[in-house]
Amino acid sequence: MTQQENQHDVVVIGAGMAGHCAAIEAARRGASVLLLEKTALYGGSTRMCGGAFAFAGTEVQRRNEIPDSAQLLEQDLLEAGKHRNDKALVHVYAERQYETYEWLQAMGLRFDKVSLSGSQSVPRNHSIDPVLVLETLHAQALAAGVAYRAGAHVERLLTEGEGDARRVTGVVLKNGERIGARGGVVIATGGFSRAPDLVERFAPHLREARPMGGHGNTGDGLRMAWALGADLIDLGYVKGTFGAPVAEPAPGKEEVAPRLVSAMYRGAIIVNRAGRRFVNESVSYKTIGDRCLEQPELLGFQVFDQRVMDQSSPLPTVADYQGALDAGLVKQADSLEALATALGIDADALRETVDAYNRACDGAEPDAFGRTSLSTGYGKPTRVETGPFYGLACTTGLTSTYCGLHIDVDARVLDVYKRPIEGLYATGEVMGGFHGETYMSGSSLAKGCIFGRLAAQHAVARATA
Repeated sequence: MTQQENQHDVVVIGAGMAGHCAAIEAARRGASVLLLEKTALYGGSTRMCGGAFAFAGTEVQRRNEIPDSAQLLEQDLLEAGKHRNDKALVHVYAERQYETYEWLQAMGLRFDKVSLSGSQSVPRNHSIDPVLVLETLHAQALAAGVAYRAGAHVERLLTEGEGDARRVTGVVLKNGERIGARGGVVIATGGFSRAPDLVERFAPHLREARPMGGHGNTGDGLRMAWALGADLIDLGYVKGTFGAPVAEPAPGKEEVAPRLVSAMYRGAIIVNRAGRRFVNESVSYKTIGDRCLEQPELLGFQVFDQRVMDQSSPLPTVADYQGALDAGLVKQADSLEALATALGIDADALRETVDAYNRACDGAEPDAFGRTSLSTGYGKPTRVETGPFYGLACTTGLTSTYCGLHIDVDARVLDVYKRPIEGLYATGEVMGGFHGETYMSGSSLAKGCIFGRLAAQHAVARATA
C-alpha cells in the first residue's frame, strides 16, 4: 500500500460505542474514515455492559409520568461528581443528550424501558441490548463508507513539527504500518481496567478489585497521548462497581448469567459476613464498591425479599434477579435464618439487622446509615419481610476507569499546559473530566456517543479546511 493510499481524513482507534459513533458522524459528513480495533471482535466494554443510557425528557419517561429535564440531569451529574466535574463538559452532555437519543432512534434503536439506578434523582436509565446497539452501529458505519479493520493494534501516534507547531498526523501499528490522518485521530480505546501496572500506579486501592472491563482495555490510548504530554485528570477518582457475583454460574448458564446485579435500588440491604450493614444502600454503586473493599474477604451480601424479586427485569439490565437465581448465583430460603446459613453469614446478627432496618422503614427509629430513599432521594425504602428471601454474595469489580485524557468541549485532547494537541481527540472511557468524583449510572454510553460525534465534527472540519 502506498503512502497516499494509506491516508484518511479521520482515524478512530477503538471500535466500541464511542468509536463507532465518531466514525459514523465523520463518514456521514463526507470524510474518509478508518476505524481500527485491536481485538478480533468490535465492542470492547460496551459489549459487556448493562446497555443503559441516561437520557432526560424522553417519550418513555413521559409515558411513565416521570418528570425529568436536561437541567435536572445536569444537576444530578454535578452532584454525583461532588462538583469536581468539568462543568462545561457536563453542560454539553445535558444540552446534547436528547439529540443523541433521537440520533440513535433514527437508526432503528428503540428505548422502551426506563428504570432508576445509582445517583439518579428520578428513573432515567434507558436500557437496551448493548450487542444490538453495537451491531446496529457497525452496520451503519459500514453503510456510511467507514473502512474497518480488526486485529489492528495501534502502538503510538505520528506527529509532525516541534513545540507549539507539533500536530498529530496519524498512527503507527504494532506491525510498523503507518497510517495518516489529515483531520485527526480520535482515541476511543477505553480505560485501563485490564492493565495491572496502571491500576497499581493510579488506583492502588483497587488492586484487589476484580478486573471486568473489555479485554482490550489495557490503557493503550492513555499511554500514547501521555507520551505527547497530554494532561491526565480524575485519576484519583477511579472507583470499582459493587455487584459482581462471586459464585461461578451453574454449568450451561455461563453466557446468560448476569455479570452485575444491583438489587439495592429496589429495596435490598447490603450486609457483610458478620450480618451487619456497612453502607447507605441508596448511594452510588461506586461508593458502595469502595466500602465493600473494606469488608472481610472483600464481600458484601445483597439481601432482599420476594417484593424485590418481583421487580426483576431481564438482561441487559442489572436487575435480572431471576436470571441470577436461575444461574445459581442467588440463594433462596423460606426464612432469613435459613438464608443466612446458605450464605454463610451470622444468622442472629442478620435477623437483628433486618429488624432494625424494618423499624427505620416504619419511621420508628432513624436508619443506622441515614438511608431515606431507594436512590438519591427517589423512592421510599420498603421492609424486608415477604418470603421467600434471597441473598447474593458480591464483590467490587473494576468494570471501568472513568478518568484519563483531559479534553475540551470539542473533545480535543489538552496538554499539561491546557493547550489543545492539534489533531488529537478523545472520547468514551479514556476521557477525563466528565464524571468527577463518582459516576451517575447510564452516563458513560451516552457520553461516548456525544463527545465522539463532537470529535468527528472538529476533525472533519480540519481535514476539509
